[in-house]
Amino acid sequence: MKHTQSAKRYIVRGRVQGVGYRNFAQTAARQLGIHGYARNLADGSVEVYAVGTGQQLSDLSGLLRQGPRWADVHGVDEQEAALEARQSFAIL
Repeated sequence: MKHTQSAKRYIVRGRVQGVGYRNFAQTAARQLGIHGYARNLADGSVEVYAVGTGQQLSDLSGLLRQGPRWADVHGVDEQEAALEARQSFAIL
C-alpha cells in the first residue's frame, strides 16, 4: 500500500541561525525518509519544506519544535504547501 505524500512548509522562529539548525533538520528529515530542504530566511528564521506521509510530517514537526542543542525555538508556523518533486533533503 502506498502512503499518500503531502507537503508542508515550516517557518521556525527563535535563535535558529548559526546553531546548526539546518543540519539538524536535514538529519531528522533523512532519518524519517522525508524529502525537501531547509534554508535561512533574511528575518533570522529558518524555512523547512518537507514532503512525506502525514505521520512522517507529524514526527518532523515535533523534532523541529525541539531543535538542536544550541537553538532556542520560539515557535513554528506550519502550513500546507504545494507538492514539489524532491529527490533528497537539501540545505539551501
